[in-house]
Parts: sequence; C-alpha cells; structure tokens
Amino acid sequence: MRLLRRTLITVVATVAVVFVGANWIVPVALSFYAAKTAPPVARVVPTDLKDQSVSESPGTRLSYFGYEFEIPWSDLDETQTTLYPKDKPEKYKVDLRFRSGLRLVIGALPPRMWVNDVAKDLNVSPQDIESTFGRETMKSDYSFMKALYEFTPDNVNHWTAWQDAHNRDKLFLIIKSLAPPQAAETGIFNLQNHTYKGFQLGNPRVRPDRILVDLYSDKNAAEMIFLQKDYRNAIGVTQPEINRIVRSLHRASQDTPAATQTVNN
Repeated sequence: MRLLRRTLITVVATVAVVFVGANWIVPVALSFYAAKTAPPVARVVPTDLKDQSVSESPGTRLSYFGYEFEIPWSDLDETQTTLYPKDKPEKYKVDLRFRSGLRLVIGALPPRMWVNDVAKDLNVSPQDIESTFGRETMKSDYSFMKALYEFTPDNVNHWTAWQDAHNRDKLFLIIKSLAPPQAAETGIFNLQNHTYKGFQLGNPRVRPDRILVDLYSDKNAAEMIFLQKDYRNAIGVTQPEINRIVRSLHRASQDTPAATQTVNN
C-alpha cells in the first residue's frame, strides 16, 4: 500500500511538473525569446515630423474616388495612369506614373478596415477582439494603428503569456513584426491635416525605395505609396513634397472619377 501511494505521489508530481512546464514555463520562455528576436521595425515608434514645411513647386491638382489633392510635380504621364481593380467597375486605387520614373499609388480605403480584418484573419468575433485589445483601441483604425505602432517588445508582459491564446501583447508583437514595410525601420512619423490623422512609414532623408502614408478619419481613409526605385532624382521624394499632398488632401464636393488641373504656386 505504501509503495502504491508513493508511486501515485510520484506520478502526480511528475504530471504537475509537466503541466506547469507546458502551460506556464514554456509560454513565458517563448515570450522572452520572441521579444528578444523581434525584427528592428518592432522597436520603432512614431515621432513628430521635424520638417513641417510644404513644397511650393508648380504642380497638379488631382481628383480620384472622391478625394482631391495636390502633387508638387508637373510631369505626370497620364497615358500611364492605371485604375484598379481592373476587373471590376468600381475602382478604388490609382497608379500614377511620372516621366521622372517616380510612381505614386493612391487608394481609397473603407473605414475600420484594420479593425474588421484583424477579427476576420484571426477567425474570432469582433467582441473577442475588443475584449483582447480594449474598446478604446478598437474604436477606429487610427486608434488601433496608433496603439500598434507605439507598442514595442519592451512592452511585452511576459508573465501573462500563458493566460490567453489571444494575448494582447503577443498579437501586437506579431502584427508589429510583420505588417509595416521595411521602410518603417527608418522611421514612423505622425501626420495630420484639418480632417485626417495618420502615419508616414519611411524617412525621405535616407531615400528608401518605398514610403507609405496612411491617413484616417471616422468616415474613410486614404493610402499613399511613393515608389522611387526608378526615380531619376538623386534626392528622391522630399518631406515638403509629401507634406504638400497630405495638407491638400480633402473630400471632393462631388465624387468625380478623375480630374487634372495644373497648379502654379
């Protein structure tokens, strides 16, 4: 009887050690490892722009998908302009090409796209996502992206890693490590105009091949991608030029499909 009792105690103790190891020690250890090996972009947080100036070069006023904005260049090759998606009548993205080799892709995005897609990608309900990230974080795309970009591996609470399969810090770390483009390693910057708030991913001073700008309001959002790999300007796109587009962006009075007008400042 004593032998049986000792055997049971040994089995129970062994199972307990395995359980603790699998359900607490391993997740915590993996959490530390994930934070330590996170890519550099995961440690970049938004900062305010030092250069708030706006380019006054002669340019072009454009209108697409209900947005109007000014570009500080006058060499747009309209024969190369392409609207997307090509196979659907309703377009929401335009690829603008310039004779200098610069490309600018601008898209109109629906509100709460990120908020809705996160729940869909994780195959969970919006209520579960709100419970994980918090109501304040999930109230808009801007609030979600702000919380995401401000998150770093140093913010991970490793001691709660075992508690929830959809742990907030774990999900933030994964998304922050994978979602931003490589250019975000050179800087993430706060942007805004009278209607929109958002972020610029990429520092023009180091001339990355790609700079991404996302602007959000409660009703809609806009995305701009500056592609300058083939841009034959050694300086590349400048911050004042980006500021010109951001400051001028607004909803058009009428949803005209496209319009072009030369602007001389």
